[in-house]
Amino acid sequence: MKYYKLLTPGPLTTTDSVKKEMMFDHCTWDDDYKKITQEIRRELLELAHVDEKEYTAVLMQGSGNFGVESVLTSVIGNGEKLLIAANGAYGERMEDIAKHAGIDYAIYHEHYNQVPKAEVIRDMLEKDQKITHVAMVHSETTSGILNDIEAVGKVVKEMGRVFIVDAMSSFAGVDIPVKDWGIDFIISSANKCIQGVPGFSFIIAKRKLLEESKGKARSLSLDLYDQWKTMEVDGKWRFTSPTHVVLAFAQALKELKEEGGIPARSRRYKENNELLIKRMEEMGIHTYIDREHQGPIITTFFYPENYNFKFSDMYNYIKDRGYAIYPGKVTEAETFRIGNIGEICKEDIIKVTDLIGEFLESTK
Repeated sequence: MKYYKLLTPGPLTTTDSVKKEMMFDHCTWDDDYKKITQEIRRELLELAHVDEKEYTAVLMQGSGNFGVESVLTSVIGNGEKLLIAANGAYGERMEDIAKHAGIDYAIYHEHYNQVPKAEVIRDMLEKDQKITHVAMVHSETTSGILNDIEAVGKVVKEMGRVFIVDAMSSFAGVDIPVKDWGIDFIISSANKCIQGVPGFSFIIAKRKLLEESKGKARSLSLDLYDQWKTMEVDGKWRFTSPTHVVLAFAQALKELKEEGGIPARSRRYKENNELLIKRMEEMGIHTYIDREHQGPIITTFFYPENYNFKFSDMYNYIKDRGYAIYPGKVTEAETFRIGNIGEICKEDIIKVTDLIGEFLESTK
């Protein structure tokens, strides 16, 4: 199998030292292993800038979608209503979750290249007093847009509602002061900006609201309250935990600190993204999202004009030379996406853009 680096929003390219941690087989009942879980939980709270007396961290088996579904189906009870602000596939997936779980909801659709507006959300909350919770995505990787959760969080708090944020591809890659921005539940995943591998999601939750969710869960396996109560005792997971993934994640957290924490990692991602956009624009390839709202995680590009090519041909050309990129996800235009998180540096951005230039020249 040929090695290549992932220019995607996660799973992403990890360090060899993170991968190496997965070579160790650990017993889930072992005190050393449970201590690792507890340390991970404490470190996640530090990254979120919250106090463990007010917030707690819960690890949940499965992908990031499991974490989102766990929150939505555990904290929104009968007689309560969810408002979803969606401007991409992952906001729309929250609607799918609500439909399947029988959660009462309303949805505010915004165009994929526009951020949900805080004042529209305020108006919807004023008009519908039944709404108790508001949920939205921070970094919507459908397009690469970075939504203004700070402005929305301020409105949600002023209106006395609960604020749920899917920060799957942004947490630790973008600094998020969770309490200051009025966030009650924030969800992310092991295989995103902390640069671990796939296998579990995590939720940082306000303790009071988590305690109030007891008995609300619509699922046994995804019961967030029960998961927390079990984990809170001594770090033991409620069901079989992904031990190898946990060990890799603990190492990834160490490496995040060694890099300089969120400020340093965020700066690297931002510089990668700015270099990527600059070099692509020099080739006449333009972004789908305007600069004001473009996030530093992944970028959607329009197909270049005056070239006749198939994305699959360009994908294979680049992959054969060491990199994997993403097809587009927006529906109204021909696009493709390039991510710049993970163990990716400026040299990688230069190499992949050179490869794109070479491929395009070959199609003339």
